[in-house]
Amino acid sequence: MRQNKQRTGILEKEFFIIDKAGFEQIYLQHWEGMFAFCLSSIKDEEHSKEIVQDVFKSLWERREELRLIEVERYLIRSVKLKTFEYIRNKVSRQQHLDNISNTREEHYVDNSLIADELAKKISHLIDSLPKQCKNVFRMSREQGLTNKEIAHKLYISERAVEYHISRALKTLKTELTEYIS
Repeated sequence: MRQNKQRTGILEKEFFIIDKAGFEQIYLQHWEGMFAFCLSSIKDEEHSKEIVQDVFKSLWERREELRLIEVERYLIRSVKLKTFEYIRNKVSRQQHLDNISNTREEHYVDNSLIADELAKKISHLIDSLPKQCKNVFRMSREQGLTNKEIAHKLYISERAVEYHISRALKTLKTELTEYIS
């Protein structure tokens, strides 16, 4: 690291041009303090290391364009900004996760209530069907019997079974249009 003097207006300022040896010296001098500050702020060792490494990476990448008068001030300010940015983003991420979690819970509760309401409505509609239609539909849907088995048990034709099932489904569909959309 070598010092250069640059004339700006009337004031003469010294700034550092960082070379490899100077960078290593700065790193060894300041890494531990920067890490300690960051760790005390966010309480996460891995993220603290990443933040400090990002600051040093940025310093190295920008070494030719930076005109630093006080390297220590630059590093402290950089690590503070990166730490606060991490905290702000973490809070924001947590708020998003909380919102998603709450939305899922509300959605689940809403869906559960709707499903219960729908089941009651279907049960009521089936109960309101004519007796033979209701019996055929329940045997088909609740007992899982085939049309042939239902026809045999009730002493009716398979065509009559199909008619009753179609009638029941048509009634359900008509009455449940608000739930179908």
